[in-house]
Amino acid sequence: MTVIAVPYHLDEHLPGLELPLAPDHTVVADLPEGGRWQRMAALYEQVATLVAEEVGAGRVPVVLSGDCTTSLGVVAGLQQAGRAPALVWFDAHGDVQTPETSTSGYLGGFPVRQLVGGSDRTVAEHIGLRPVPERDVVLVDARDLDPAEAEYLAGAAIRRVPVAGLPGVLPSGPVYLHLDVDVVDPEELPGLLFPSPDGPGLADVTAAVHAVLHSCDVVAIGLACTWHPGTGGNRVIASLAEELVAG
Repeated sequence: MTVIAVPYHLDEHLPGLELPLAPDHTVVADLPEGGRWQRMAALYEQVATLVAEEVGAGRVPVVLSGDCTTSLGVVAGLQQAGRAPALVWFDAHGDVQTPETSTSGYLGGFPVRQLVGGSDRTVAEHIGLRPVPERDVVLVDARDLDPAEAEYLAGAAIRRVPVAGLPGVLPSGPVYLHLDVDVVDPEELPGLLFPSPDGPGLADVTAAVHAVLHSCDVVAIGLACTWHPGTGGNRVIASLAEELVAG
């Protein structure tokens, strides 16, 4: 394992982002002028290059960042290294928005849809990200969906399961394991940017992550540290983070 920090929320540099693991590498980019997706494309190009190098050296990158869009760079890096991963994606939200469906316009709600070939293509085209087939995506929990997201998922090949139902649908082949910490019930993890009530407890999420790590060929891990600074989320998640690097 090698721990990579990407201390950004979208294109905003967060040098004080509180992380549950000490990084071996930190990605900081001089982002160009332009729209947010153009700026993030430059950042994720660097993420992809570093991930590809680490995978090529036989290491499993664990990428910590402030939101889920960093996954675009991680998956592109895996593809550059000759891996075509399935996705196991833990999240309270669906992350399958498009510019046309999003009512908030929040770009952190787009990445799963981008990874399967839809939504805004700016980053994907810049970094050479190839679409992941919908059938190779397992969306875990996603209890908080907008109507447009629910409609899309009802007709998509993406499999959506509760945390407890995950062991029965784990994919074969290489896997990118992505964990947005807001999948955990906010009663156990205060300070989340976008808390969603009635979620699974930390122990249940940890057990499900353990099942993925020990049943799948996990070639990269993403941990979205989606909490407000100073709220102690990094300390609450520390044991789960240690589970990730222990493998």
